Amino acid sequence: MDFAYTAEDEAFRQELVEWLDENLPKFLTEWSEEESPEGEADGTGGAGSGGVLSQMERRRAWQRKLNEGRWAAISWPAEWGGRDATVTQNVIYSETMARYRTPGIYNANGLWQIGPMIIRWGTDEQKQRWVPNILNADDHWCQGFSEPEAGSDLANLRTMAVLDGDDYVLNGQKTWTSSAHIAKWGLFLVRSDPTAIEEKRKHEGITALIVDLDVPGITVRPIRDLTGEEMFCEVFFDDARVPASYRLGGEGEGWQVAMGTLGSERVGTAGLAIGMRADLDAMVNLARSVNPAALDDPSLRARIAEAHIRIEYTKLLNYRALSKILRNEKNWPEVPLAKLQWSYLAQTLAELAVDLLGPQALPSKGAPGAVDGGAWNRLYVFQRYTSIGAGTTEVQKNIIADKALKMPRR
Repeated sequence: MDFAYTAEDEAFRQELVEWLDENLPKFLTEWSEEESPEGEADGTGGAGSGGVLSQMERRRAWQRKLNEGRWAAISWPAEWGGRDATVTQNVIYSETMARYRTPGIYNANGLWQIGPMIIRWGTDEQKQRWVPNILNADDHWCQGFSEPEAGSDLANLRTMAVLDGDDYVLNGQKTWTSSAHIAKWGLFLVRSDPTAIEEKRKHEGITALIVDLDVPGITVRPIRDLTGEEMFCEVFFDDARVPASYRLGGEGEGWQVAMGTLGSERVGTAGLAIGMRADLDAMVNLARSVNPAALDDPSLRARIAEAHIRIEYTKLLNYRALSKILRNEKNWPEVPLAKLQWSYLAQTLAELAVDLLGPQALPSKGAPGAVDGGAWNRLYVFQRYTSIGAGTTEVQKNIIADKALKMPRR
């Protein structure tokens, strides 16, 4: 694989680095926090010891600062505040932001998925109304796909949307909708053809709707997770009315609307290996100061070495996927493999951190002597979600066994 960068790519990198060098230190000074410093320990630039939601205003400010330099949505067209960035430039961006341990953004779903969906499928009126709103972090957006009977099998969704005059009337339930309780707007997939599932064509009859979460008939119920936080939600629709003018794409085109942009987020995973390596270095350095004897343990040293190797393998896996994209090939099965690696490594590093820090890892947020504000304690619990988020581990393994390894079914 030849990963030599073009002159344009190197100029892109240099411009980004110079912008970060000029703007990031000033931002971190202005928005300094006793907890959750810029090297936030969850590897996503976000959770830290206080959780994502406790930092939303800081994230809003950072997204707006990025937008000032046209660094908030580099893949978007230039006419909508982006840079028309190439796939390679997206990888450069992800890796650079990971190395600099930049703060999280206000609305990842909005920038990475919903905004591109509106730009691709929206009417001129829809784009003028909502694209600037997303880019400048004016309102928070959520994405409502999963349901109690439609998790990994998303096409099994059953939330009904019946056209009544100029409105769709919605009834049903969504679950695991991140940050819906602080969102003003959401992009939801709904069932507009009630016969599609029975007739074995469940990918048809799905419609994408932009929903104002403040309208009557919508109830948002936060779900408290293992860390004690409330980031995920259930969303209930009880005869909620949504204007038909809020439909994104044509009726029954929801699956195409969603799937056409979901794949774009995978390029952003290129920075995960960089962030994980930074996490590994951070926990080793912290152990040197708070529990140095742990680094003399042969078994822990072996686990550090194995984690390092797996992180490097993951980086190469992402590069292999990138090479396929550059050759206009389908980047599969690298995508489900990378998801499995992310889940495994996220939990492996969290467990390794607790073992390396020993008793110093036990105090949680607010406890006397909590290391890094209790970030590593929280991380140990929080990272269990990676076995479920973005596709469960079991389903990913079944996909690989069936589609990649061609293993016989029992």
